[in-house]
Amino acid sequence: MVEASTRETPAPAVPASGPRRFTLRQRVVLRLIIWAGYWVIRLIGPTLRVCISREEGAQETLEQRPLIGSFWHACIIPATYMCRNLGVRVMSSNSYDGEYMGRIIRKFGFVAVKGSSSRNAVRALLGLRRALEQGWTVAFSLDGPRGPRHKVKPGPVALARSSGVALSMYHMAIDRGWVLNTWDRLIIPKPFSRILLRFGKLIPVPPDASDEDIERYQQELQESLDRVCEFAEENVNRVGAAEFPYYGRT
Repeated sequence: MVEASTRETPAPAVPASGPRRFTLRQRVVLRLIIWAGYWVIRLIGPTLRVCISREEGAQETLEQRPLIGSFWHACIIPATYMCRNLGVRVMSSNSYDGEYMGRIIRKFGFVAVKGSSSRNAVRALLGLRRALEQGWTVAFSLDGPRGPRHKVKPGPVALARSSGVALSMYHMAIDRGWVLNTWDRLIIPKPFSRILLRFGKLIPVPPDASDEDIERYQQELQESLDRVCEFAEENVNRVGAAEFPYYGRT
């Protein structure tokens, strides 16, 4: 069981760019999605029964920083609740989908940095590097914003090389949830679901790593995420047993 430490109040979330223009219909739908998404997380989150498990050499606590965290997009809902109010910096897409997700997570204390793996990536990575230099953790939903599902992209490894901050990764398996018919198979946990959060061993990337080395570290990150995902999914039904005790904070 990982003990929780005192959480610091994050710096105010400042949008990375000016407001994006949407049609009236889009703005109305946006408000509805943000309202619904916030309250789904806000109401279901406190009921979740969570266990935190870690490989040897993994990060010690959720509050540890700075780190470059990675996870699959499907578990973004429980991840948003578990990592709330930690000031985590995340890459937020300029797309319509990215806009509402960015606004929802800001309500939980995250700070969005505009960009995506396909557009404005360099600007976003520079913003995330500045956040790491200031001592914050940054996080990637690695197969977002639109897949391919469960495939690692090069951004986190390149950021680790340039910043000197280690890669961390985790998966959150859910024993009972609603699986949406979306590209990522997004999961909405049912109230009182059991969740197993599994951290993988930290991966440092040296600043003098060659492009060939980067490919190797990217493959290592892929294998690590696959491994913690498999472990969590296989053991989530054992959460609450002696070897998988509940996390002390909700």
